[in-house]
Amino acid sequence: MVLLTLLATPAWAQDPADTTPISWISVLPPLLAILLALALRQVIPALFFGVWFGAWAINGFSFFGLWQGLLDSFQIHILDAVADSDHAAVILFSFMIGGTVGIISRNGGMQGVVNLIVGWADDARHACLATATLGLAVFFDDYANTLVVGNTMRPVTDSMKVSRAKLAYIVDSTAAPVATFALVTTWIGYQVGLIGESLSYIPDLDAEAYLMFLSTIPYSFYPLLAVFFVFMVCYTGRDFGPMAKSEREARSQTDDSGGHLDSALAADCELDGPVEGKPLRAINAILPIAVLVLSVMGGLYFTGSVAAGENATGLKDIIGAADSYKSLMWGSLIAMITAAALTLSQRIMSLEEVVNAWYKGVKAMFYAMIILALAWALGGITEVLGTADYLVSVLGDTLPVQWLPVIVFVLAAFTAFATGSSWGAMGILIPLVIPLTWAVMKANGFSGPEDMHILYSSIAGVLAGSVWGDHCSPISDTTILSSMASGCNHIEHVRTQIPYALLVGLVSMLVCSIPVAFGFPWWAGLSTSAVLLLAVLLAVGRKTDSRPG
Repeated sequence: MVLLTLLATPAWAQDPADTTPISWISVLPPLLAILLALALRQVIPALFFGVWFGAWAINGFSFFGLWQGLLDSFQIHILDAVADSDHAAVILFSFMIGGTVGIISRNGGMQGVVNLIVGWADDARHACLATATLGLAVFFDDYANTLVVGNTMRPVTDSMKVSRAKLAYIVDSTAAPVATFALVTTWIGYQVGLIGESLSYIPDLDAEAYLMFLSTIPYSFYPLLAVFFVFMVCYTGRDFGPMAKSEREARSQTDDSGGHLDSALAADCELDGPVEGKPLRAINAILPIAVLVLSVMGGLYFTGSVAAGENATGLKDIIGAADSYKSLMWGSLIAMITAAALTLSQRIMSLEEVVNAWYKGVKAMFYAMIILALAWALGGITEVLGTADYLVSVLGDTLPVQWLPVIVFVLAAFTAFATGSSWGAMGILIPLVIPLTWAVMKANGFSGPEDMHILYSSIAGVLAGSVWGDHCSPISDTTILSSMASGCNHIEHVRTQIPYALLVGLVSMLVCSIPVAFGFPWWAGLSTSAVLLLAVLLAVGRKTDSRPG
């Protein structure tokens, strides 16, 4: 009855301009999104209901406001999120780079890059290292990484009697982590979009979204250490836990059927292969990717130089003043045109086939863009309701600012684990974490340039924690795709990967996130963690014969 009374009482006026929060109700929209995501394990409905609840609050908690809030969710909040020019730029960038991936997967360029790498794999250790290296090379999209690397390297690792579980682990742990910190990926537009939206609600924080993202990379401890640990496991040939058992069994097998997924199921995950009868040229993938990176960097320098003018005193000032959204759009468009031109000039595909390949790549981005639009809308809702301000009023004097990064890291990991979506966890948490962290920092006198590492660590905590939870989750999309593309039993993949992911996650939290927030240099934290991980691997890991027979 008390709750019904509260909800029946208009807490905010009908005019959205008069929306001063008076209670904990301002926290409910993002909290509802998190709880529904955990319960339903579906991010899109969770985000939408969070937006709807927030719109209901803005209209006053009444039966009329409930239905008006439903309409406003679309006609105001989601529409405003999509119509924003910066947001539209992020969507266009994501679609263009997705289309580019579709073209270079079909024109044989991707397979050409693969062929350059796999020729070196003459034993089990080299096969694992080649797989990990290929995971770094296909850096621009986690789905493309998973499907290309898994399907391509499976015959190679099978011939060297590397377990499918080991292959799935390498694929999974070089997909999302690399896409998280690489400079130009399908993830970047999404992450920069979320960061930019959150920064727009903090008028006293003068920061550019892309530059802010670049500043978080050194603090993305889990993704960086996860990639490092993959290479250490591959190089040393040592394994522990269920993975060691799986590797021993694989070496002793006389066939390649044990613990594997049905080949027909694995085939369902394969990308469209190269056009038959056409040459497999690595340049058809390398050149568009190089053009993408160089165009984005050139765009950042050009727009930054124009914006900064004579006030620019160095590269940092230029990049800080740059228009990242415009630069990403330019780069993705030029890269897509380059990929199409290379394909057409070599008569690999007709124009119609190029368009079809492009569209298939674009189509793969639709789901992520829906999540992004809803996350933007929820971020706008929290700004109108003053969620961050209310949280600061409650926590600002009691929550130790240095503990924020690790708290955020654990919360993001838990959300991603329960929902199976790292993107969903990012979309829910970033719009809340950035304003909250900045407000708590200001309330505690930590808003100077020397304290910005706390904000960087908190943002990175969302990104890194989402990947950590995703790696441990049996319902994660990339975990499932890694199993299927590698032809590995899914439960076997989860069972063998979790000990490695837990080890790296705990070390990154205890040795990096907490000490760095209290002033320990990020590079020292990463170095110490790397040494510790190697020591643990050498101490508890056991070698498996790297010879194929």
